[in-house]
Amino acid sequence: MLKKMIIAVYCGLAVFLMSFSTSKTTKSFAKTIVQDQPTEVTWQMLGRMGGSLQVMQNYGDVIKESLQGKKIKISGFVIPLDSKSYVLSKNVYSHCFFCNKNAGIETLMGIQFKNKTPRLKTDTFITLEGTFFYNDKNKDDLIFNIQNAVITNKK
Repeated sequence: MLKKMIIAVYCGLAVFLMSFSTSKTTKSFAKTIVQDQPTEVTWQMLGRMGGSLQVMQNYGDVIKESLQGKKIKISGFVIPLDSKSYVLSKNVYSHCFFCNKNAGIETLMGIQFKNKTPRLKTDTFITLEGTFFYNDKNKDDLIFNIQNAVITNKK
């Protein structure tokens, strides 16, 4: 009888203690929610990255590890490259990289829209969400790009 009571107490204690453990489904659900939120990227962050690229050879690997393929959110001014493609700029057209000696290549980000490319006016301030792409292969293209971009705010 005493053995049965001891076994019952141990089983009850085990069930009680297991109720405090977190389940795996809760953890994965929490991770999914966090991963779906875009990372806010600022032009100051890109400026530090662009400046560091010239100082440290392996800094591109750090950028790749931290932002490559991640969902980001960034705001800036629209500058047309031609009739069908745009770049996002930290500055308005009159102060952009192409026109101003004080602006660097890190003040521009290439845009590849998820759906059909919308018609946008020069210097329209927009906020984009999309996937960050760091270009270290094609020297004729921009260093920073946003792919599958969707306009979330337009002023």
